[in-house]
Amino acid sequence: MRTKMLVAFSVLAVVITAVSVSIFAAPGTTDDPIVSLSYIEQRLNQMKQYVDVALAEIDPNAVPSSRTFTVVSVNKGQKLIAGEGTELIIRQGKAKIIATKKGGIADTTTGYDLPNGTDAPSNELLIVPVADGRGLNALEDMLVMVKGSYNIQ
Repeated sequence: MRTKMLVAFSVLAVVITAVSVSIFAAPGTTDDPIVSLSYIEQRLNQMKQYVDVALAEIDPNAVPSSRTFTVVSVNKGQKLIAGEGTELIIRQGKAKIIATKKGGIADTTTGYDLPNGTDAPSNELLIVPVADGRGLNALEDMLVMVKGSYNIQ
């Protein structure tokens, strides 16, 4: 009987302590677990601004990455320099591959690594493995489907 009363008293003490902490906690502090929608939106906006500034500092000319293909027009004489993991499909026009000493651009349709100066094939999926200046040099006006980050020079 004494043990039951001791357990009941202990449970009652824990409940009273928890209720008093939640009643006297100031809203918006670490003791108050409820967060308002406006607080979340404010924090998300701050994070978005931080990310936008950080990305702009990396390469202000870079077009942000996309999860879908975007049709990009590249004029004769311009270069499309792709970011890491960028996928390219030439739909119209001709280009030469821009590669580096580390390697070329992966032609996943045929299974070859295309070295610098090679004619870029049309309608084949090309993937740039590393963001080290690899891309396409337009020999004539081109339309290129691009998924990922890139910049036109």
